[in-house]
Amino acid sequence: MDVSLVYITIDSVSKARELGARLVEERLAACINILPGMTSIYRWQDKIETSEEVVVIAKTQTDLVDRLTQRVKSLHDYTIPCIIAIPIHGGNSDFQRWIYQETAYIKE
Repeated sequence: MDVSLVYITIDSVSKARELGARLVEERLAACINILPGMTSIYRWQDKIETSEEVVVIAKTQTDLVDRLTQRVKSLHDYTIPCIIAIPIHGGNSDFQRWIYQETAYIKE
């Protein structure tokens, strides 16, 4: 039972809520956390940029990370959205089991 956190950034709380709702409805994530008020400083097209963003954390099965990534890319406004998976090692096994139960495993 392998589960992961998927860290995503997006440009507004309303878009984060829409994205999160879609991922949970489609059973690609068991739970979404939305953390507004994040500032990003990054290089884009050879310029240093600063922007206000929202962090979205999705909890899912590790086997669904690729599918979740493709779905986020299809829904996201950014040319190259930040989507990074972090495997969960340790913690509450009951919670990890719940993540697994609430997400669908669909073989590609």
